[in-house]
Amino acid sequence: MAGGTGASSLINKLVIENLKHRWVRTVLSAAAVGVQVTMILTLVGLSYGTLEDLGRRSRGAGADILIRPPGSSIIGLTTAPIPEKLLDFIAKLPYVTVTTGTAVYPIGGTNTVTGIDLASFTRMSGGFKYLAGGPFQEPDDVIVDEYWARQNRLRIGSTTTFMNRQWRVCGIVAQGKLARLFVPLKLLQELSANTGKLTVIYVKVDDPADTQAAMTAIRKALPDYQIYSIEEFASQFTVNNVPGLRAFIYVVIGVSIVVGFLVVFLSMYTAVLERTREIGILKSLGATSALILGILVRETVVLALFGSAAGILLTYGTRWAIMNYVPGSLTQIIVPDWWPVATLVAMAGSLLGALYPGWKAARQDAIEALSYE
Repeated sequence: MAGGTGASSLINKLVIENLKHRWVRTVLSAAAVGVQVTMILTLVGLSYGTLEDLGRRSRGAGADILIRPPGSSIIGLTTAPIPEKLLDFIAKLPYVTVTTGTAVYPIGGTNTVTGIDLASFTRMSGGFKYLAGGPFQEPDDVIVDEYWARQNRLRIGSTTTFMNRQWRVCGIVAQGKLARLFVPLKLLQELSANTGKLTVIYVKVDDPADTQAAMTAIRKALPDYQIYSIEEFASQFTVNNVPGLRAFIYVVIGVSIVVGFLVVFLSMYTAVLERTREIGILKSLGATSALILGILVRETVVLALFGSAAGILLTYGTRWAIMNYVPGSLTQIIVPDWWPVATLVAMAGSLLGALYPGWKAARQDAIEALSYE
């Protein structure tokens, strides 16, 4: 037992010395493995973070119930097909205390601008926390949250352009309330040719305990509309509810395995060629093919583990970069639950890449290896 432990310790020392001796190749190989781990964790962190942020901002509206148009997707962006006159109708239903509606319009990519009636939105949500500036004063005023302002380097009085119109920033508010950009509802309805129409209706009830009763009353009055409690709606922002997102994550994982395979394959194959005489010496001293293969596998495992650790650390760097440069468009969170998954993916790709070089090294003839120049 002691002899086996001593031999294993000697092999481990040999592995470490081999990696240290060729430190440039070791660092580059571990870095390449780290990149694939970072790629997986960053994508997953962006997916989960962006969806969690959408749910958090939905809750920030201060509503208890949300109403969407008939047949609309809970995730997808819908135009404004809800008649605005429904606000007064819903306000008269039992348990309802405040109603407000919004119009949402895309302005490029995944970004949107939200039209609000500031008075009713303030009654429902408690109002914005202004970090600078204040409410709308002029028709071309826009309120932006702190993330959008940071991403686009906006200050009070700055101008920004969307919908073929120039807007003046009148207020910068704390993030977390419904949207990133806000303009007056009536103006957005007019500019988007949706006068008198809403995208979403928010409802506040007299007591959160009455939410289900209020929803029952609304469903009875509006049987074709999509009615959700705000918590139910926010909980729907998951990877499984976004068409194609989970499949895309799996594709990235597959690509990462291929990347790991190629990187380690080239690294180990080069290592075998560089150490042909070394392998010959080991074989002449009685080393078995299994021992040679084991040395290369251990080197691969060490590379994969160091690379995975580096990749995990790098995700903190990508999160910092995203939250400092594009926080208005993307949100990344750290996903510790995925660390073992990403490490296993890196390990799998690395071990696959080490199979052929290891097999080649194990089959070398000692005499030929010793005569190798």
